[in-house]
Amino acid sequence: MKFEDYHISPEVKKNLAKLGFRRPTDIQYKAIPSVLKGEDVLAIAQTGTGKTAAFAIPIINVLHNRGKARRPDGIKCVVLVPTHELAIQVHEVFVTLSRHTRVRSFALIGGVDQDPQIEELNKGFDVLVATPGRLFDLRSQGHLRLNRVEILVLDEADHMLDLGFIKDIRDLMRHLPHKRQTLFFSATIDDKIKKLAYSLVSNAIRIQISPKDPVAKNIDHSVAFIEMDDKRFFLERIVRENPDSKILVFVRTKVRAERVAKAMGRVKIESTTIHGDKEQEDRVAVLEQFKSGEVKLLIATDVSARGIDVHGVDYVVNYDLPEQPENYVHRVGRTGRAKARGRAIAFCAPEEKKLLESIETYMNKKIGVFEIKNDDYEETLDFSTTKTDENNTDWKSLIREAEKGEELRKKMRKKRRKKK
Repeated sequence: MKFEDYHISPEVKKNLAKLGFRRPTDIQYKAIPSVLKGEDVLAIAQTGTGKTAAFAIPIINVLHNRGKARRPDGIKCVVLVPTHELAIQVHEVFVTLSRHTRVRSFALIGGVDQDPQIEELNKGFDVLVATPGRLFDLRSQGHLRLNRVEILVLDEADHMLDLGFIKDIRDLMRHLPHKRQTLFFSATIDDKIKKLAYSLVSNAIRIQISPKDPVAKNIDHSVAFIEMDDKRFFLERIVRENPDSKILVFVRTKVRAERVAKAMGRVKIESTTIHGDKEQEDRVAVLEQFKSGEVKLLIATDVSARGIDVHGVDYVVNYDLPEQPENYVHRVGRTGRAKARGRAIAFCAPEEKKLLESIETYMNKKIGVFEIKNDDYEETLDFSTTKTDENNTDWKSLIREAEKGEELRKKMRKKRRKKK
């Protein structure tokens, strides 16, 4: 079935054609008809399979065809997402797909001045894409009315639960009309998600289950066993051997992100970081640099993983294995988007093997091992030009000099013994 065969408005079809979207992905094919019918949906699909368009296309079509005039209190759809980056990304999808229609959307995020946002909201919007914090702030201040909402979307619902937003979500329900359409979209599902979903809706939920393998088939992913202190050398080698590739690196903490960036800087490799300690303006700028290819190496934490939807990410490197096994799926899903092929490699240190076991248990399958022979391992360490001290001194040279010095001292001691 092609998009042109769907009962959707000519304007939306025109936008899809301009984007080169001819046929729906599996999740779009299964979800769009249900959303158009007004059914509640729990949709679980692999990252990178077009989940956002799966709810954006029918929502835009429904709101456009109703053709009601916008009013300051006339928000018809709320899309709740866990991170700033994802809010911006989802908003961009709505903007692109709603061109030439009556539908207008707005992204509401924290970390920026709220006054310009309030001014924009007063102009009236149909779709509000928001992070929980700023949404509740403006609602409590009386700047945001939600009594006309007809559709609620929880995107990346599992991550919102992980971040502790369950109470906020339940509080939000009290300010929404009881009669509404509720859509859940996520790449992973567990009993918590199902329990939340069934507790927030009154009519039947149409459940879409992803394939047994949660990683898309167009992503080649593997694990390499590397000592913790040697990881930077292997990252350096990947970058140098793929100079034209966009490489996204995931680490466990904000501190680690900055340390890895500094390690790359010492070997003259340009990189940038994105994590929760950065101001929102800086995070937006970083993503733009990465999208444009101005910077080809981006180092991120899991908090930012869900909002990084960048075309043409060639490699994902799990520099640190994630502590939450489902985050592995979200990380590797940043490459191989849509129909593109992608590659992902995980660095596993001996102390991380339990994390690897948890990931494999979660996926119900083993991850293929990228075998590194001893010679190749040593070659990678020698390949590195990493500097270690503030004066950019080559640590390998220091070791060689120390070894030479020790040999010279041994020779001198032998000579002295002979003279005696």
